[in-house]
Amino acid sequence: MSRTRGKRKRQEKLVELVNLEPFLTDDELAKTFEVSVQTIRLDRLELSIPEMRERIKNLAETAYDKLQALSGGELFGQLLDVELGKQGSSILETTEDMGFSKTGVIRGHHIFAQANSLAVALIEHPTVLTVSADIRFRRPVYIGETIFSQANVKEVKGNRILIEVVSKVGGKTVFNGNFEVARVDVAENKT
Repeated sequence: MSRTRGKRKRQEKLVELVNLEPFLTDDELAKTFEVSVQTIRLDRLELSIPEMRERIKNLAETAYDKLQALSGGELFGQLLDVELGKQGSSILETTEDMGFSKTGVIRGHHIFAQANSLAVALIEHPTVLTVSADIRFRRPVYIGETIFSQANVKEVKGNRILIEVVSKVGGKTVFNGNFEVARVDVAENKT
């Protein structure tokens, strides 16, 4: 295969992959395509694909306006997209303060908080509470890794909704859970 045709094919796949998983870093893309980071940067430049942070920022700007159950500051992680009542995704860039100092492993409550708040964010109602969660941690997440979570509504029974959340690092599942949430009508507290 000629060098130009190989480049064109790689760039086509790059566009597909970035559209499917916009949170992938240049390092992760370089490993996927078995090329240098510089090659990926040149491909992105040639194809007018912004860097990961800019892609995420562009996605998030429109997604936050749709939220009803949470405000942007209450969501743990950064919302990428949301289709209320159906699906959504978020990303969490882990930092040193989220992990154990001896091992560099991220504390589980941060991973849970991202998944739980994303599940709640999917619901089109002003007050949504988590009723129960059946969760599994699949592998440790380490400081500096980026967690991508995808949530999908699986079932609606009256005011209760079952939502499945899968969290991944570098395309590999690190956490999954089924969250039951409920739309709740809350009376004003008059004191």
